[in-house]
Amino acid sequence: MAETQPRPTIAQELVTAATRAYDPSSSAETREAGVLEYDAIVASAATWVLLPVLNSLIKPDLLPRWMREPLLRTLTFLPLRPDGVRSTLEFVFSVHPSSQQQETEQPQKSGASITHEAVAVGTKLLSSVPPSTTPDDWFKALSGQVLHLLDGKAGKDLGRVVAQVVGFGILGQRQFGAPGAPGWNVFVQPLIEAVNPSLVPEGRPLGTEANDGDVTILSLDRVIVSAQQLETALHRLNLLTLSNSSPGLCRRILRPIIVQLWALCSWSQPPEAAETRFVSPARSLVQTHLRLFGKLDSISPLVQNLVCTGADTCEPATLCSPKQLRPQWCYRLNGGGEMEIALRPKQDESVKLVWNEVEYKASVLVEMMASACSSQEIAAVFLHYLDRWIQTARERPLQVQITAVPLTEDAGSALQQLIEVTLLQRLMMQAPEKLVGHVKQLMEVICQVLAGDGQWPLGDDVISVVLSLLNLVITAAGFQKDNLAADQVKTLEEALDRLGGENRPEVSPTAKNLGMLLRYRDELEETDEDRCRASQRHEEDQKTYRLAMSYITGKGDNPPPVVSEGLDLLSKLVVAESAVLDIQAVAVLMSSLLKESDDFINLRVIKVFTQLANKHPKTTVQELLDGYLDVQEKASTDVRLRFGEALMQVIERLGETFCGPLAERVCEALMSVAGRRGFRPKTMAKQAREERLHELKKRKAGEAMEEEAMDEEEKEKEEEAAEAKELEQETEETADRALLAQIVEGWEGKRGSEDVRMRASALSILGAGLESNIGGISAAIVSQTVDLCSQVLTLERGPEQGILRRAAVVGILSLTLALDGADRADGAPSSCSHLSLTSSGRTELQRRLAYVADTDTDGLVRQQARDAADSLANLTLRDVSGWISSGSRRIDEVQ
Repeated sequence: MAETQPRPTIAQELVTAATRAYDPSSSAETREAGVLEYDAIVASAATWVLLPVLNSLIKPDLLPRWMREPLLRTLTFLPLRPDGVRSTLEFVFSVHPSSQQQETEQPQKSGASITHEAVAVGTKLLSSVPPSTTPDDWFKALSGQVLHLLDGKAGKDLGRVVAQVVGFGILGQRQFGAPGAPGWNVFVQPLIEAVNPSLVPEGRPLGTEANDGDVTILSLDRVIVSAQQLETALHRLNLLTLSNSSPGLCRRILRPIIVQLWALCSWSQPPEAAETRFVSPARSLVQTHLRLFGKLDSISPLVQNLVCTGADTCEPATLCSPKQLRPQWCYRLNGGGEMEIALRPKQDESVKLVWNEVEYKASVLVEMMASACSSQEIAAVFLHYLDRWIQTARERPLQVQITAVPLTEDAGSALQQLIEVTLLQRLMMQAPEKLVGHVKQLMEVICQVLAGDGQWPLGDDVISVVLSLLNLVITAAGFQKDNLAADQVKTLEEALDRLGGENRPEVSPTAKNLGMLLRYRDELEETDEDRCRASQRHEEDQKTYRLAMSYITGKGDNPPPVVSEGLDLLSKLVVAESAVLDIQAVAVLMSSLLKESDDFINLRVIKVFTQLANKHPKTTVQELLDGYLDVQEKASTDVRLRFGEALMQVIERLGETFCGPLAERVCEALMSVAGRRGFRPKTMAKQAREERLHELKKRKAGEAMEEEAMDEEEKEKEEEAAEAKELEQETEETADRALLAQIVEGWEGKRGSEDVRMRASALSILGAGLESNIGGISAAIVSQTVDLCSQVLTLERGPEQGILRRAAVVGILSLTLALDGADRADGAPSSCSHLSLTSSGRTELQRRLAYVADTDTDGLVRQQARDAADSLANLTLRDVSGWISSGSRRIDEVQ
């Protein structure tokens, strides 16, 4: 009781002070003194105490409007307190209904249970800017707490929650999260400036904060971003991008710093400390970026800046480094093996010809591309740089000429050519099987090079590479000479014969062998054209399927944006009805993903389920039904409700095909969940253990109180009068909280019975099934459904069963809509006569609905009952008018 006494007292003090401060009938002096008193009470109270009190006082119609508005304003600005963000989130987690189930299943070591539904509510609260302040001021005031939590100071779970709040609630909104918007400037701009100081505005010197007005001396070799600042920025960037499912957010954040992240993740032989704290986080970000956006326009900046060590980037000013006259900088290792950013000494400002680094960095880039990009994307990159290299070779002079050119221009051009040639070599060595993704384009390049060599020799180094590519194409599975254009075959045969007859030791033997292989390839492997095309399609689908599986599963640590991209690839295969899909395995995989708590991923998973149901309804529905019933009692209620949502959408997608044994099995399972006889023995045993533990704690507490009772008896007598007075002055807030607690507690099944939320969900899905195709469900099932809904309205009268009664009324309403829609579709009232309600049945049902509409304690149930009764009466009236019209027509025919 000691915990509950201060809250009513604070509530009374707040109401009294607010009455003095804001009552329009009070004098100005009284209001001024009341404002001071009110502010003092708010300032002295702890945040976690004010949140529930103010939340209860601002309920509609509880207090006058002139009092409710200042209380609401106080509640709105509570997150700006030093502990406001954390207190707000923990308050939401503690009172949100979805958290109640998880508190008993997976108790937290500290704080309340965290569910995705509660996170969504907390996100809305913190990202909603009050009308009396600007977004810039609001986000700046919150930023200190948000960044503190992002760093994991209050636990990793809360850090991920805050990352979702920022990523979805703030950066996910265009007015706040676009580059240059208030949310971007507060939460993203400082992070990307710490990784790429070239993004610092021109008017602010490097190595200073945005509000730092001190004069900064730009000494040589000065550290402008410390190792701690860089590590913190990388950690926060990882948390922001990889905790949110939006690929667009990942692109917006990483695109301006992708070259600098590449410089970090490709650092050669870093110390262990640098690998763990800097290189590995940067590598995770680059791999995620390539998986989501692995096309040529995303990889070209990395190739152009392969040996970049900081600001020495060849990228346009709008992307990576503003073209301005300001000091250059670079990454470097300090004495402790940590990475930091320092100004580049003048003697190092020229382009470095780091020849030994090219091979290593090209190998790292190809390895990352092979693991993150598709074969088509890698082939497109390869063809682009192959074409550039061939054009350069054609322009190369045959005779050596000595000319004077600037050192930086000569070195930079030579280094770039070396990088591109090395990349082509590494691609051919490390990922040869991925280079035939664009066979037609590759053959065009090969033919152009061989034809050009006949007119003007290009050199053996170029021809050797082209012949190696031709060998990859000819020896690829499913290659057929007939698939090539006639002019391409002629060009290849003439070029190979010419090269084979020339005295060129490096290319002539290879050309002879390829000429023979091309001539006899079709005879060695005879297949018809249709079979070849089917094989190619099957091979492409297999590549896409493997890529999708690697994105979805990987090593178990793929971030949500990558999983979302994998689901998109898998969805395309499902729509195309690809033969490579193992439907049962895909359904099981989708079920495992549905158990996760990411709403964005769950929506994608449900979409895949609905697509699977088009061609495989039995497998899909059975998988969802198994997850929904949870016979082994391993899943939480929230997970089962997700399966229920997916099952409802699949049923609605099936429409008229939801019929026969499939519909019978689903409806019977749903009625077993919705009925009162559901029994879950493992849940019952768990509840019994919890009750015994509660009783044990209660008994120990009682014994301790008895020991103290003798010493405090006199003190209690003195306080009796005060306690009695406080009990008389208890506000409506205490009763409301008690009722809410009773309702939430009542949702959980008692003594092994089914959870009320699950029963309500089952009734809702039943109603959706009836409305989708009532003609495909037997009359017995429909009758049992109506009886079940009627019994729920009659027997389930407690306040905690309110959601169950709402679902029952909605089920009856769905039945009437289904009957009405079926009759209208067939054009005659008698078309669904086997499902029609009898006259006595309709009368009894209307009577029960009218009773519920008059007596139920839940206002929403009463309104829905009136709507259902009106709908049933309208259906009866329409049927009667239809029968009268039909009888009139028969009389006219007889006459």
